[in-house]
Amino acid sequence: MIYAEGRGTALPATTTLGRYLQIGKHAGLQHNFSELPYAYVLILAVAFLLAAASACNRAPSPLITPTPLPSVISPANARSVIQLERWGQGTLNAVSWSPDGKTLAVASSLGIYLHDAETLQEARFIETGVWITDVAWDPDGRTLASAGADGVVGLWDARTGRLLRNLEGHTGWVYHVAFPQGGGAATGGAGHILASAGEDGAIRIWDSETGQLLGVLEGHTRGVLSVAFDSQGRTLASAGEDRTVRLWDVETGGLPHTLKGHQTPVNTVAYDTPGHTLVSGSDGGSVWLWDVETGQRLRVFQGHAKGITAIAFSHIEDTTSPTSQVFASASHDQTVRLWDTETGGLLTTLQGHTSGVLDVAYHPQGQGIATVSNDATLRLWNADTGQLLSTLEHDTGWVNSIAFNPRGNILASGGLDAKVRLWNTESGQLMNILEGHKDWVRVVAYGPDGLSLASGGLDTAARLWDIESRTLLHTLDGHQGWVRGLAFSPDSKVLASGSLDDIVRLWDVASGRLVHALEADVYGVFSVAFSPDGETLALGGRDATVRLMDANSGRLLHTLKGHEGWVNGVAFSPDSSVLASSSLDGTVRLWDAATARHLHTMAGQTGWARGVAFSPNGELLASAGYDRGVRLWDADTGELLTTLEGHTYAVLSVAFSPDGRLLASGSSDGTIRLWGVAEL
Repeated sequence: MIYAEGRGTALPATTTLGRYLQIGKHAGLQHNFSELPYAYVLILAVAFLLAAASACNRAPSPLITPTPLPSVISPANARSVIQLERWGQGTLNAVSWSPDGKTLAVASSLGIYLHDAETLQEARFIETGVWITDVAWDPDGRTLASAGADGVVGLWDARTGRLLRNLEGHTGWVYHVAFPQGGGAATGGAGHILASAGEDGAIRIWDSETGQLLGVLEGHTRGVLSVAFDSQGRTLASAGEDRTVRLWDVETGGLPHTLKGHQTPVNTVAYDTPGHTLVSGSDGGSVWLWDVETGQRLRVFQGHAKGITAIAFSHIEDTTSPTSQVFASASHDQTVRLWDTETGGLLTTLQGHTSGVLDVAYHPQGQGIATVSNDATLRLWNADTGQLLSTLEHDTGWVNSIAFNPRGNILASGGLDAKVRLWNTESGQLMNILEGHKDWVRVVAYGPDGLSLASGGLDTAARLWDIESRTLLHTLDGHQGWVRGLAFSPDSKVLASGSLDDIVRLWDVASGRLVHALEADVYGVFSVAFSPDGETLALGGRDATVRLMDANSGRLLHTLKGHEGWVNGVAFSPDSSVLASSSLDGTVRLWDAATARHLHTMAGQTGWARGVAFSPNGELLASAGYDRGVRLWDADTGELLTTLEGHTYAVLSVAFSPDGRLLASGSSDGTIRLWGVAEL
């Protein structure tokens, strides 16, 4: 198997692939090459080309031995499974302009992207190996600071991408990093002061040039989500999960003010340019203006429908009205709003993102605004008119669910950007994007006949797509809550959809007509699965139980109890005899599907277990975990065989290819990874 190192991603398709396939056919190989992933075919192609080149210098060989196909993943070789490919560029988490306004740094789940601010062309990618939550430029533009999920603050040479040093001391995630806007007079004009804050509730002040820890500010009772210096670097504001904003004297560590009033965690805080006022934004959608000297709340800005993720002030001062400042607020409601601090008026609303906006940043000279979103886009806007200027789209964002088609040559994925993506597993290339959902796509499922694909999500609708034409067949409305589970009957005639409204609806695939609605009585259906023999329907519920129902009559057969958290994954073994379930209690359980007898409890994950999948021969069970690992278990004994590591955030979905040679995993780190047995 060939794996592209570094940024990874699948190897690109080539125009000579067809000739490679013809070589294989003429050589008498009987494998169906059209259903093999591209990397398999490339190995064979290389072998044949080498053989052909060698034949020019020696007598023909009476026998050509083909390169063997990668092995089916089994308990015997599970410990030899490695990452073969990585698709996707990761999520976009935060954005920061360089001081000269020429470069945009974007924090992502895979590292730091540097883009030309005019063209949005990628100038450099710094792979960090960890989820980066935030990135900030030092005032001279030579150094980048990054906040990591591993508790480390990284300092990077902005020109070369070289790691200068790691600043260690935080326990848990580092959420935010900040340099003073004006260089940091508090450190004698050195301009190297840096603040970091995170999950441990502590704020650390560093000398970024030497790496020396200058001080630790403690007082927040929970995690600190945002920090900001005033323009002189003398005062630091911090926003916390404890619903407070705190103002600190950087030199003494004193706490002049604690600003209270927000009813939900305060996600973000920012000073105006003169440093006289600051704005805070909360998870509840409130945006407040405060007087820095008195600690009094001056104004409330209303309009956002969801939580505030970021605040940024324009760097252009209104000389006709010194007290008037313009700032931007980004929100999970998919908008950015521009406000006047003096009047409280809404100046304009930036609309266009299709998922929550995670960060907003003004150009240093105030000429433009940059935003990043869960829709996997970086966008540039005109700061005066609010006009969208340009968009850079990554090929994936947060990946909630994945599914192979029956042939194994297409993988479907659904994510936070309300889109369903279809990937060619032979080339690793993105084939199509199916649009129609109005919110996150939570689950995707292929029909066993390979003709239909179903998707469901937060817009409460399930959708049926025709795979050949890539068009929408039916929109299945009726649920009153998020659609969390989808499963086709073995004959592909019926689709079951499970929702947080505690109803399982059975739909006729051909017509899109509702056939039956089953009361689940589990306080919300999180997962559904048909048994391969078509006799049983399994439901995983918010009440920590699994219900087994007669697929024909809807009659309750068994209630499986034992989990201590929501059951968000269920899967039957290929012979329908065993049911696997995964739960937020961090365990995977195996049950006898006929008798409801508990067979095994597989523990070992350090976070929620998110999804399960049996291998096609039923020998292995794969589970997805919030601890970033993919685990392979012996389905007969329940023994943990290996843990596959590489994702930088929660693994949300796993799926085996129909031939059992590949395991795919989808993650909130914005990537899909393919795993298999390394062939020597």
